[in-house]
Amino acid sequence: MHIEPGILNAAKLVSANAGAIATLATFGAGLVRQPILLVRAGLAAVFFSMFMEIFHLPVGASELHFVGASAVYMLFGFLPTLVAFAVGLLLQGLVFEPQDLVHLGVNSLSLMLPLIVAHQVVGRRFFAGRNKLAVRWASVVRFDAIYYAGLVTMVGFWLSLGNEPTPVLNWLGFALSYVPLVLVEPLFTWGVVKLAHRNRRRLGAATAVADLVIA
Repeated sequence: MHIEPGILNAAKLVSANAGAIATLATFGAGLVRQPILLVRAGLAAVFFSMFMEIFHLPVGASELHFVGASAVYMLFGFLPTLVAFAVGLLLQGLVFEPQDLVHLGVNSLSLMLPLIVAHQVVGRRFFAGRNKLAVRWASVVRFDAIYYAGLVTMVGFWLSLGNEPTPVLNWLGFALSYVPLVLVEPLFTWGVVKLAHRNRRRLGAATAVADLVIA
């Protein structure tokens, strides 16, 4: 899901950075009022960075990553995961891929905006008090399908703004590469969350799994 350096001009990068900062400011303010969420955000950033480094493969116009979006989201909750995407990309840029820092705002938005949509459409019901939606493989598939559809759409959006046109087939190859991930990642998420839920007393408030209903 990375946009390579040189594709977007400086004005578009500035706009993307402003959009990323505005998104974090709008949603991330809640972390200040709940310090435990800052702890979760730090843990989520570590997990996200680990997943991204474990598997990444150039495909078409971008890269296929094992993002672990639904696993991180259900382990740590919406706000910590949203912030963790930006912080995790920053850490990756500082430690592994300095060239990606140029597009930090672009890549952060590519991850954060689909998460906001997936949370509003499906995810918030996992944490919605008495009306909680049980975490099943099928429900996680829905979450991941919405999330990754948003992610590949965001990548297509950035490529459409590029200095040189990107062939549609290149983007389509990238988009199709995420189909197996939408089928495999929910199984991983369901297993990880179920294991964490069994150990929720040991994990304490460091995760959000105690707020979930596991099918």
